Amino acid sequence: MTRTGFRGEILSLAHDPAEAPDALRHEADGLLVVEDGRVLARGAFAELAPRFPGLAVERLEGLIIPGLIDAHVHYPQLDRIASHGAQLLDWLERHIFPAEKAFADPAHAARLAEAFLDELLRHGTTSALVFGTVHAVSVEAFFAAAEARGLRMVCGKVLMDLGPQGLRDSPEEARRESAALIRRWHGRARLTYAVTPRFALTSSDAQLAVAGALLAAHPGVLLHTHLAENPREIAEVAARFTDARDYLDVYDRFGLVTERSVFAHGVHLPDRSCARLAQSGAGIAVCPSSNFFLGSGMFDFVQAERYGVRLGLGSDIGAGTSLSLLHNGGLAYQAGLPSGYALDPLRALWLATGGSARLLHIEHAVGMLAEGQEADFVVLDDKATPLMARRTEGASLAERLFALQVLGDDRAVRRTYVLGQCVWNRDGELQ
Repeated sequence: MTRTGFRGEILSLAHDPAEAPDALRHEADGLLVVEDGRVLARGAFAELAPRFPGLAVERLEGLIIPGLIDAHVHYPQLDRIASHGAQLLDWLERHIFPAEKAFADPAHAARLAEAFLDELLRHGTTSALVFGTVHAVSVEAFFAAAEARGLRMVCGKVLMDLGPQGLRDSPEEARRESAALIRRWHGRARLTYAVTPRFALTSSDAQLAVAGALLAAHPGVLLHTHLAENPREIAEVAARFTDARDYLDVYDRFGLVTERSVFAHGVHLPDRSCARLAQSGAGIAVCPSSNFFLGSGMFDFVQAERYGVRLGLGSDIGAGTSLSLLHNGGLAYQAGLPSGYALDPLRALWLATGGSARLLHIEHAVGMLAEGQEADFVVLDDKATPLMARRTEGASLAERLFALQVLGDDRAVRRTYVLGQCVWNRDGELQ
């Protein structure tokens, strides 16, 4: 048995602040007691410390929050971040599809998986819902790298039998390879599988039916795909699926809208889709950086809140321009303003922690730094730059958090811990 204490300022949200007002859990001088990788106890230091005489306590300078959880990201697109000059469909053809073809090589996939996980931890992200490529080896490489680091991750092989040459499977290959990956990796260590059709346009009806059958046959896996991201994409989906009521209805007809479904973007949703998402328990990974970068639009928080749609926060690298979920929280605030929604900084933190955990069905394990949860957490430095130090001097908790979201990035991540072990130290080497 290994027991360690961490003393410092601790902040988390117990639930979505938009659903109930008593979500905040904050200890200005707190103690986090970790035993064998899990949170054994948490509370005010003065009250909790006497219960653990002789406990070795490490003092952490900064704001301790749950490990950040990226609800939508593409690890094979890491090297194509900041690729100039196109909206979604052209951007895919010009930049992304050529890059993804290289993931047929297991060695290349393994190198990128390691580099991607290094970047996540440097940015304070300890869990993520991740796209692979159409190649099964891309998922093998990712899961192997995540397992070796003890990370809680979700990933899946992309299904796209209508993709370009070199990025195309068949419905039967999609079924066979996905089923094999589920048997090998789902539920192993801290790993979860996601059935992953790229989006409606890149799969035939037969393959979408395969995706629905896989989801039905494996009750614990997720469904991960894209929805209503870009106006041209939406128009092309409508032109192909002429009898569907809307984009979400395309997926619904193949059994892909369930409480285990995570849809990235949802920028342009009719009210009917929002009502159906809420009724099904499915949710949206909001990706503001990507939506701005590709000119796709801005997510409608007012509409989503009106219908009670579940939300998480995603970076969507490589269309997203930063892996920092702090930075993406600040962009989400900006995205909400045109519709009159000023995203509260505490809710932005919830979306990047407990909200994304709930979307990924891992809220039992991570996201709240609650007793019994796995001890994945991050130490933030709200004085990481001279400007941040000026802005946060004497500020309230909410003001400091908002400054971290608007001005912060990976520089504000002092340390990242996984299962109570430091895996990233800004002031030293990667552990």
